[in-house]
Amino acid sequence: MFREQFEALRQSAEQVRQFVESTLDPWLPQVGRPIDARQVLGGFLLLPVLVAIRGMLSYFSTYCMCWVSERVMADLRADVLRKLNSLSLDFFNRSTLGDLITRINGDTASLYRCLALGFGDLIREPMTILCLVLGLCLVDWQLTLVALVFVPLVLVPLRKLGQKMRAVSQASVNVTIDQASSLLEALAGIRVIQAFGLEARQEERFVNNGRQLVHFGMKTVQARELVNPITEIIAMLGLGSLVVFIFWRGSAVPDMIGFTTGLVMLLQPLKKLTALHVLFQQTAVGVERLFQLFQEKPTVANRAGAQPFREFRGPLTFENVSFRYAEKPVLQDVCLTIPRGLKLGIAGESGSGKSTLVNLLFRFYDPTSGALKLDGVDARDLDLRDLRAQMAFVSQEVVIFDQTIADNIACGKPTATRAEVEAAARQAFAHDFIMQLPQGYDTRVGERGVTLSGGQRQRLVIARAFVRNAPILVLDEATASLDSRAEAEVQKVIDQFAEHRTVICVAHRLSTLAAMDRIIVLADGRIVEQGTYAELLRAGGPFADMARKQGIQ
Repeated sequence: MFREQFEALRQSAEQVRQFVESTLDPWLPQVGRPIDARQVLGGFLLLPVLVAIRGMLSYFSTYCMCWVSERVMADLRADVLRKLNSLSLDFFNRSTLGDLITRINGDTASLYRCLALGFGDLIREPMTILCLVLGLCLVDWQLTLVALVFVPLVLVPLRKLGQKMRAVSQASVNVTIDQASSLLEALAGIRVIQAFGLEARQEERFVNNGRQLVHFGMKTVQARELVNPITEIIAMLGLGSLVVFIFWRGSAVPDMIGFTTGLVMLLQPLKKLTALHVLFQQTAVGVERLFQLFQEKPTVANRAGAQPFREFRGPLTFENVSFRYAEKPVLQDVCLTIPRGLKLGIAGESGSGKSTLVNLLFRFYDPTSGALKLDGVDARDLDLRDLRAQMAFVSQEVVIFDQTIADNIACGKPTATRAEVEAAARQAFAHDFIMQLPQGYDTRVGERGVTLSGGQRQRLVIARAFVRNAPILVLDEATASLDSRAEAEVQKVIDQFAEHRTVICVAHRLSTLAAMDRIIVLADGRIVEQGTYAELLRAGGPFADMARKQGIQ
């Protein structure tokens, strides 16, 4: 059966050869035949036409592959960012910024290089090898089988080089992450670095990372460049053995020349394929990291059948809420009811659980036990986006984006009109200083709002909360970074906006809580005291102790 199929294939190849010869023969000059104009033209254009066809095919192949690769990478980077946005806060607490940036840029870039440089060869070279092997089989199938015995010998050193490349790539990625993190820290904290004279230390750390990257880079070059010599040496050993076998068998010299020429042609695609293995091992590290990221699951997510939540009307209740970071208890059996419209202050020493209470409110985390309820419904049963839409947030950590003033305010409500943005700015007493800027509301504020003062940045954040017009206002040390004058102005703005809203105000500076309807005091994750500002001062408990330390009598 096999012999019949092989014979049929050979006959088909012979028919193709005869057709090509009969078509090209009139166009090509031959010895002993009078030459005419057509043969002159054919002889002159034959090689240029063949090279042009090969070049155009190579060009379109590379162009199409890069066209696909560029779009795959753009979509992949967007998918990575989308995945990061879907993950919960605990993932970011255990990740470094350098690691996240490396995943978005470095890991996807390594995959792009693999697609652009290797995927075309992965399709083209096996086809070339298959065609050459079939051609060699047609010439002499016995010699072909002898020659192919040496191909598996290439795989042994190739496997070792691939393992080495993967290990080096993993180490290089780790150093790249460390270098990126240290660089971001240095640039973000440049004032502190210059104030303490830490420039030399930061530079030394960066240079040391650079030296490690150079070392791993050279190891990568070493593994990559060893592929060709090893492949060529084994191939030449095979070719030498084959020449001996040909002479031993007594084959004709023309047959030997034709066969060895085919084997030499087989070497180049074989070398490209072996180099691809090393490239794939280098890329595998980044691909594995991307797979790990996409396999991450958010610890806080919508439950199946989560209820829409359009308007907050009733109380906000903490029912025996406890929470742990790993094995460390942060909140323990917190029971608290906040009627709609109440202004609640939260006080306590550092580490008492104040900010954790706010994190649970926004469902950045879910309680370890107990339940947080809005209008009597467990927050875990509500749509997460709807839940957070009911709250406006102003924190001590002022986040300003490198956008225009108007865009920064509109972050609180992406659909806000310019009129709504300006109204919110007026409420926050920010309109006057905005109009003094070169382009008013269209002024770009720079990264982290560096062109604005601390008080101006804080007013923009408050305006962002105002334009959201949410029924719940959460303030987490909102005025802690301001001087006394700016604090008084901002506090006045907040007091006006807080009318008819539920307010939860976390403050270390206790004077900020004087206007609150009720204050709770946390210690070791428990509510140890509660009452009005005056009542707590008279009680002489933990709140009064903190007040005395701050000079409040």
